Amino acid sequence: MNTQQYDVTLDVTGMNCPLPILRAKKALARMETGQTLQLLATDKSAPEDFTAFCRQTGHELVQLLSRDDGILEIVLRHR
Repeated sequence: MNTQQYDVTLDVTGMNCPLPILRAKKALARMETGQTLQLLATDKSAPEDFTAFCRQTGHELVQLLSRDDGILEIVLRHR
């Protein structure tokens, strides 16, 4: 079990592109530099989408984990 603490956790399970990116962008806009955002997603394109998102925005992709329950756990650090 992951005991890591995140500044914000966002559940975007069941949503497909572009909604997870849009929700993440909105959450990051309210966050400060260095804070972390954990996303829980089920969209199969989320790894590629968030890799491109971080490359374009300068946010750091800290973790990309596929859990046993089928949920993708993505952690971003605000730039």
